[in-house]
Amino acid sequence: MKRSWKELLPSAKDYRLLRTSWRGDLIAGITVGIVALPLALAFGVSSGVGAEAGLITAIVAGIVAAVFGGSNVQVSGPTGAMVVVLAPIVVSSGVEAVAIVTLLAGIIVVIAGVLRLGRTVSYIPWPVIEGFTVGIGIIIFLQQVPSALGTEGTEHPTNAVLAAIAFITAAQWPAALLPLAVVAAVIAIMLLLSRISGRLPASFIAIAVVTIVAQALDLPLATIGELPASLPSPTVPSFDFDLTTLIGPAFAVAALAAIESLLSARVAAGMADTGPYNADRELVGQGLASVASSFFGGMPATGAIARTAVNVRSGGRTRLSAVVHALALLTVVYLAAQVVAVIPLAALSGVLMATAARMMSPTLIKTMLRTGKSEAAVFVITGIITVSFDLIIAVGIGIAVAAFFALRTMSKASGVHREELPGSPEPGDERIALFRIDGSLFFGAAERLIDRINEHEGLEVVIVRLSQLHLVDATGAHTLTELITALEKRGVTVIIKGIRPEHLDVLKRLGVISSLRHPNHLFADLEPAIEHARSHIRRALREHESEDAAR
Repeated sequence: MKRSWKELLPSAKDYRLLRTSWRGDLIAGITVGIVALPLALAFGVSSGVGAEAGLITAIVAGIVAAVFGGSNVQVSGPTGAMVVVLAPIVVSSGVEAVAIVTLLAGIIVVIAGVLRLGRTVSYIPWPVIEGFTVGIGIIIFLQQVPSALGTEGTEHPTNAVLAAIAFITAAQWPAALLPLAVVAAVIAIMLLLSRISGRLPASFIAIAVVTIVAQALDLPLATIGELPASLPSPTVPSFDFDLTTLIGPAFAVAALAAIESLLSARVAAGMADTGPYNADRELVGQGLASVASSFFGGMPATGAIARTAVNVRSGGRTRLSAVVHALALLTVVYLAAQVVAVIPLAALSGVLMATAARMMSPTLIKTMLRTGKSEAAVFVITGIITVSFDLIIAVGIGIAVAAFFALRTMSKASGVHREELPGSPEPGDERIALFRIDGSLFFGAAERLIDRINEHEGLEVVIVRLSQLHLVDATGAHTLTELITALEKRGVTVIIKGIRPEHLDVLKRLGVISSLRHPNHLFADLEPAIEHARSHIRRALREHESEDAAR
């Protein structure tokens, strides 16, 4: 038990590669810090809590998650998916509520890790993951419309699509052309740099160029504004809220934080050669990161796939790289806060629009739509619900739809086949039916399979072969019991052959064995079962002959 608990805590093994990788870790950490700076600022602004909160989250949560998390190369901080969930919370409950939601969500994620729920993310189907990823990309893109048009102060609906329409309608033309030009310039620079080299910090360079031009020309653009020149002192978030109204959002944030962090860690484990990740420890680390972030006025943190990928590609091999990334951002706070303050908000919108566009990859969308009808349906439904309603609801419905199609496929793969009796035919064989049940006998298929057996008339003995049955659940076992009982009441003797060991317990508990007329009607091999069935028929034939002779 002690060993299992220790697996959730930091250890010296986390840094076993440090002796040979520290130079690469330092370079990777600085590189990720440069990439993370504009994203942290942009996600903070876009969520409504401010650039300062985004930067604080990247620093505080970045260090805590690096030390306590379950991945050696994961980089954590504010992400676009979290922005999608936080923005409605800010609108409905105010900025002050974010700290409480962050704290509660962090505690929930820690508890999930302690309860060993880390592997549950593996149950989320791929079409669901890609569906809500594309949906998140659409929402992030639409959320940038206000800054891109310079219409920040306009009241708007909480739905991203309706809000974008409202902002476009309220835009002041031709004044809106200037921020739009800034957005276009940032996107153009990022595209150009990405074609030159994928290793260049395109977003950082694009923002730097646009900011320098805007300052040189004294352009009338809204900027980030004044930032503190140091980290704020840690304080316990204020609980002057009706917590009952925040529990729901806290669980939504926690679910998203867990899903995104574990998905990112899983991707990182496939990219890096630093060994597997510990899913439960990752939840504990990410939960503690959000708790720590809440004490400094930050927002919820998750593992960030893009920044983690940059870390791995830049040579990061231990947790030192993620720590260095956070320290690099901390240096910006202490040494360059005034420089960061003059960055145009439209430039950050350009970065996020480019980021959102990458999440909506046309190649991926084509692949998903061509994979299969059921996968395409799950993908489209999840994406539409994500954009129209809520991310967590979308994931739940996406999983339910995927489960429906999976059960339907399993049901179609299951069947009942009547087989010829082996060996030389004997008188009365037409009164014996040998049925083989294939595939799965579960709630989605049991009724249909049993109906196939019941539709045969004129039988005196039914042999049910279960050796080819791969899965049986409680509903299937119960339905099989009902079939045996009904056949026995009609005077049909039921013989069962070939129960697999893994199915024996559930079949016993649900009464399949006890519903047989006699315990010796259960066979392991087919030949004895056939002989026993024929002995019943021979005995019945003799009885009929005796009755005829008596008449």
